[in-house]
Amino acid sequence: MLRYTAFSTDPGGGNPAGVVLDARGLSDEDMLGIAAEVGYSETAFLIPSSSGERRFDVRYFSPKAEVPFCGHATVASAIALAERSGPGELEFRTPAGTVPVTVAEGRDGSLRATLTSVEPKVEGVAEADVREALAALGWAGDELDAALPPRIAFAGARHLVLAAGTRERLAELEYDFDRLAAFMRRLDLTTVQLVWRASETVFHVRDPFPVGGVVEDPATGAAAAAFGAYARELGLVPEEALLTLHQGEDMGRPGVLTVELRGGDPRVRVSGAGARIPRTPE
Repeated sequence: MLRYTAFSTDPGGGNPAGVVLDARGLSDEDMLGIAAEVGYSETAFLIPSSSGERRFDVRYFSPKAEVPFCGHATVASAIALAERSGPGELEFRTPAGTVPVTVAEGRDGSLRATLTSVEPKVEGVAEADVREALAALGWAGDELDAALPPRIAFAGARHLVLAAGTRERLAELEYDFDRLAAFMRRLDLTTVQLVWRASETVFHVRDPFPVGGVVEDPATGAAAAAFGAYARELGLVPEEALLTLHQGEDMGRPGVLTVELRGGDPRVRVSGAGARIPRTPE
């Protein structure tokens, strides 16, 4: 059982994930139990494929349930593998679809992983559902940024995107945990992605994750991919763009996620660094 953080080179930053590099023989109950014991927002369980040494079946569990895809645990797992077998191409077969991952070594020797999402989609959300989400969050309708309308975005998992009008609104996150969780289960949402636009290509984001049993996810790769699709669908950025998402600052776990959009390819690429989290003495 390994512990890595994703989207930061500092073990105290980014989003920590559990990583099990060989989960052969583990039952669903075993995996859920391990994820609950670890206590991170997600733990990845890899099963090596017989068709290639750099191909894996991957499942992701929060402390409460299995999720179809998790970006930060994908980045963490890829970096853990690269530390053992070198950088290069990997293939993760997830419940959401096949996700190619590339790990490259920087000049300073640090490793950086880039995942390519499944084909994303963006859909509208009913006004009544937006009102319920805002009520659970304790936000007023006039605190939203009208230039970034609410949508549900998918790139392996479903996320409701809500844009704050100010950085101050984003920084204050005290919400009704049970009410938001019930709302999210009804719409099959993995997180609610709260965003604030700092510039044309720089955003600050936060992701409440009550359905996973945690108040907030520190750095959310799946939501970052979904947001890239959202930004392109609404014409907020060019067809080809490189976006920077800052997440975790308000939790004291800062991380940086890079989102790349390529012309002619609907998929979204999300990149980030990672670091092993040292074990603390029992």
